[in-house]
Amino acid sequence: MSVSEQSPAAEIAAGYAFSGPALELGALLWDGECHPDARIRIPLPMLNRHGLVAGATGTGKTKTLQLIAEQLSANGVPVFLADIKGDVSGVSAPGADGGKVRDRAAQVGQEWTATGFPCEFYGLGGVGQGIPVRATVTSFGPVLLSKVLQLNQTQEQSLGLIFHYADQKGLELVDLKDLRAVVAFLVSDVGKPELKGIGGLSTVTAGVILRSITTFEQQRAGGFFGEPEFDTAEFLRTAADGRGTVSVLELPAVQDKPQLFSTFLMWMLADLYGDLPEVGDLEKPKLVFFFDEAHLLFKGASKAFLESITRTVRLIRSKGVGVFFVTQTPKDVPGDVLAQLGNRVQHALRAFTPDDAKALKATVRTFPNSAYDLEEVLTGLGTGEAVITVLSETGAPTPVAATRLRAPESLMGPITADALEAAVKGSPLWGRYAEAVDRESAYERLSAEQPKPAEGEAARPEPTARAPKEDESLVEQVVDSGMFTSLARSIGTQLGREISRSLFGTARRKR
Repeated sequence: MSVSEQSPAAEIAAGYAFSGPALELGALLWDGECHPDARIRIPLPMLNRHGLVAGATGTGKTKTLQLIAEQLSANGVPVFLADIKGDVSGVSAPGADGGKVRDRAAQVGQEWTATGFPCEFYGLGGVGQGIPVRATVTSFGPVLLSKVLQLNQTQEQSLGLIFHYADQKGLELVDLKDLRAVVAFLVSDVGKPELKGIGGLSTVTAGVILRSITTFEQQRAGGFFGEPEFDTAEFLRTAADGRGTVSVLELPAVQDKPQLFSTFLMWMLADLYGDLPEVGDLEKPKLVFFFDEAHLLFKGASKAFLESITRTVRLIRSKGVGVFFVTQTPKDVPGDVLAQLGNRVQHALRAFTPDDAKALKATVRTFPNSAYDLEEVLTGLGTGEAVITVLSETGAPTPVAATRLRAPESLMGPITADALEAAVKGSPLWGRYAEAVDRESAYERLSAEQPKPAEGEAARPEPTARAPKEDESLVEQVVDSGMFTSLARSIGTQLGREISRSLFGTARRKR
């Protein structure tokens, strides 16, 4: 059905009539009818102005991500997607033709063609299928690690002090055993004076940190820290045919550790922020990063942590990176972050409870004035429909548009396990990152010159995270080995100078 030139729908449609390159999202819904001639689009240069994809479970958020990712890739823009449920891998394979797909394409005026897109598949720390993504403890930094370990503000500050000391002394914190060894040393009789001039480290706080590390390792999460460390510049690659690579982080194997993967996603953003040059506004983004289950990042976050997120999101735009947060309702995202999200795709919301009704009203207030009754529209949207407003080519918000979304052209579901394994092991990145490396770092250096027990004498136990007596054993080893002198000599070597750290305390690396 065509839009009447005199109707409010015509004014809405005119707000999306861009002259430059744009992604096709769908067709306008007005007065219960879908208008395929009224195309709802988003200008390609505005994809680095960030966005939000929200909606209740089962309303089509994942398919919206897939739709946007496909078109970004086709335009030569690399994409990062976090696959929480394991159903995004299909973006690598042509979609399955069928009646439902053809019906949707006809409704929105889409010329649908089954198409697969170039993909790389990753997994955190080698858990599950995917090229392993690891970070060293040093580069992860104290702020993000504190969130993973669920430390309070005082403990976070103490962890920052520990990182500061390790940086100064050239003690590389590659994995968690390195961090444990440094903490144990700093609460020993020999190590305590090292931090005395800058506040010191209490035995109680050190004990909490050590226990948190132990608990974390018992959850088999220690493998996320180590080497070879993943270079987030891999996300910026394009395929030989010029299409952007879609990087899919497979997370089903760790979906029971939501705080871990949400914090790792923030590390990836922080790492990109720290290393990419300023480029200002581009004709198209360098990368669009979809941050799924965003509410998990903000849950229980300290004020300082939220401020760091806000600054990172605000500043990374000028480095050519767009960030889309994906969550259930806009109220899951703090106001200061939400204010920076100029592109909005809001799927249906439910209003079954008083809390639901309150969330609905709050969501409506986040949209510009509209010709729709948004409370009614948002509760009446079907699967694959959304209320949309984006930034126009001039940077002004477009009119709010209820939209029936186009159908993705890639497979709407997971590829087979065999196909996924073949894609992972056939990647040129597999040989670079697959096998973990445990080279000399803080733990090895602190224990390198341990005195060997005399013949027949029992070996001293290694320090662990709990018992003070074992901490004393470490002290004795350090004193006897002259390790403290070795530490002093390390200034000026390797990491002898304190590492430059970004907003999150993550170590900066040069590309």
